[in-house]
Amino acid sequence: MTTDIRLIREGRPIAWKQRLALTLSLSLPAMLAQLSSIAMQYIDASMVGRLGADDSAAIGLVSTSLWLFWGICSAMTSGYSVQVAHKVGASDGKGARQIFRQGIVASLIFSGVIAIIGIAISWHLPRWLGGEQEICGAASLYFLVFVAALPLLSINYLAGGMLRCAGNMKVPSIISGLMCALDCIFNFLLIFPTHHYDIGEISVTLPGAGLGVLGAALGTVGAEAVCAMLMLWYAYRRQPEISLAGHHGSWRLTRDVTHRAVGISVPMTVEHAVICGAQIAITMIVAPLGVVAIAANAFAVTAESLCYMPGYGIGDAATALTGQSHGAGRQQLVRQFGYMAVGLGMAVMTVMGLLLYIFAEDIMMLITPVKAISTLGAEVLRIEAWAEPMFAASIVAYGAFIGVGHTRLPAVMNFGSIWLVRVPLAWWMASTMGLRGVWMAMCIELTFRGTIFLLRLFLSKWWK
Repeated sequence: MTTDIRLIREGRPIAWKQRLALTLSLSLPAMLAQLSSIAMQYIDASMVGRLGADDSAAIGLVSTSLWLFWGICSAMTSGYSVQVAHKVGASDGKGARQIFRQGIVASLIFSGVIAIIGIAISWHLPRWLGGEQEICGAASLYFLVFVAALPLLSINYLAGGMLRCAGNMKVPSIISGLMCALDCIFNFLLIFPTHHYDIGEISVTLPGAGLGVLGAALGTVGAEAVCAMLMLWYAYRRQPEISLAGHHGSWRLTRDVTHRAVGISVPMTVEHAVICGAQIAITMIVAPLGVVAIAANAFAVTAESLCYMPGYGIGDAATALTGQSHGAGRQQLVRQFGYMAVGLGMAVMTVMGLLLYIFAEDIMMLITPVKAISTLGAEVLRIEAWAEPMFAASIVAYGAFIGVGHTRLPAVMNFGSIWLVRVPLAWWMASTMGLRGVWMAMCIELTFRGTIFLLRLFLSKWWK
């Protein structure tokens, strides 16, 4: 029984078992790619955690601001990759290539502008966030390196998104694994000083730059840059549906493609900006709680991502499946893939939440040797574990909605949930419960968000 994604655009009937097999075949590589991304965060957090609480807090202070800048660029590229999914579903290779070309140009221009803004505010940002003087310099440097590299990171987002929307989840997964390995190597060489080891009568010297927080930023950016070029090369030359090699066409931005990209991307961009704005507000609520709370919060966020990144992988698969089904004009199939992907995501993240609850202390001890940080981090992780199934519902349903270009109302739902529920609750509960109160507010909000996304999924005609 074939499970090739070409069944969608060929208009052939797809049985329930075939839909499940196709959903799994796209989800598993996407989940592995997301897990590779998480492994990079664990590597960074673990290595920097060995430098002490101050350096850990410096990275934690600006991490949510970096997510804001990354996410804006990523959302912008989605406006083009979703259009490619529709063209591929309609078997329009020429149209898909035209959109790919314009996506490259638009991504470089947009990310360049965002990078300039980030560079301009980099030295002031940690103080705006309420950081203590001793961590502001390292925090500024870490932020500066990443925002300066935004054009390269945007190319990574764009090429990966194009491949996934064309139905190729394997190559982005493989390249993400390579990026994880390179990040580990680069970070080891750049963060720590030269090490000398005596093994019996043999003396081994491992070189190191000893750059600390700066080395963590340079190592990760270096790994991202190498893999961005590999991802773009494969999409440009090897992916049949979108390959530009041997296909000539204009690189000029056209009004119709740009208009559709804006219609898809702007709600996602605004939504991401306001959500990250809320996360920055949460950071400002946490900052007065002290260095230990800042570091525990940042490391716990990294640890929790082990649970929800598989959900984002399944959400990527949902976008490809609903997008191609929509492009092929198969509305019933759009709905069926949406339901199946959400069910799969909730099942996977329920298991991940259970594992997070059981192994919270072990996970935190892998990241940081500082007992006070790991203990507090484990406590808040166990609070958050209860919300994982409903968090999955919101993540995967959103991915399904994106596939059909339905982004405005889901963006409003995300915005309203985090600003009207999480932020006020976190502000109120932090005053009496500290960091535990902040994470309890997060748990309540994610459960509420998942509920409203499930209602939207089952009670509306979003697939039309």
